[in-house]
Amino acid sequence: MGLLLFNSLQEGLGYAILALGVYITFRILNMPDLTVDGSFGLGMAVSIVLTVAGHPFLALLVACLAGAAAGYFTGLLQTKVKIHPILAGILTMNGLYTVNLIITGGKSNVSSAVAVSLFNLLQDATGLSRDLCKIIIPFILCVIVVAVLAVFFKTRKGLAIRATGDNEDMVRSSSINADVYKCAGLAIGNACVALSGAVIGQSMSFFDVGYGSGMVVVGLASVIIGETIMGRHGVTVGLISAVVGSCLYRMFIAAALKVDLFPAYSLKLISAVIVIIALAIPTLQKKLGSRRHKGGASRC
Repeated sequence: MGLLLFNSLQEGLGYAILALGVYITFRILNMPDLTVDGSFGLGMAVSIVLTVAGHPFLALLVACLAGAAAGYFTGLLQTKVKIHPILAGILTMNGLYTVNLIITGGKSNVSSAVAVSLFNLLQDATGLSRDLCKIIIPFILCVIVVAVLAVFFKTRKGLAIRATGDNEDMVRSSSINADVYKCAGLAIGNACVALSGAVIGQSMSFFDVGYGSGMVVVGLASVIIGETIMGRHGVTVGLISAVVGSCLYRMFIAAALKVDLFPAYSLKLISAVIVIIALAIPTLQKKLGSRRHKGGASRC
């Protein structure tokens, strides 16, 4: 049980930054963004290539910038070309598949096992085990990202992004350029997703061109699970709940695979079922609450 919790925390913190990015696009901007699958792989590709070149710290920064560019491009497709958000995300995601191959020199798999990553540097500096380093670094990054985002979304520009997601028509009637803030929100969200890909890439020491597939479901599951547990009480709590949800999601997956009822290849099916259950819980709670209310009224 202890090992299951340790592994769940290890993976959950790595993917928590992905969940933060999905929270920004899904909850704050109130739009489905399928760019996530592509930008996660983009961050991973950039990170592995730069880590192999001997720049593990620079890899994180460049991955964030690359992810932001991908998200901004999706925003331009939506706002300037007037393409539907779902289709815009799909187009960018498909384009990034080739971009990722270009970054890796046409290789679908790249290993950085012999390169020095952030985890190697921390391990050498502290003498801690690599498994423990895989918790410490993502945890520190999660704290930094959550703190920065929580402060940013209380600034004037951050509030404008939130307002754009809440009521775009009202924002436009206030003479605010909603298109700019929509693009900015998508850029920030995908920067977080790419950062997650960069961290996971250095943690696993390899890149695979198909690894980003399904990451939007992973992020969505984390957000929904976190909100189910902690509720929806503002942006700061929402960001924290996304991190908590990511760890719980990994715990649920590990527990489901551990009972031997499901083979390892059923991971995506389990993920889909978890998302469906998490999405259904609020609806079921409302129905049960309304039935109890009606029952109490009829007895009166």
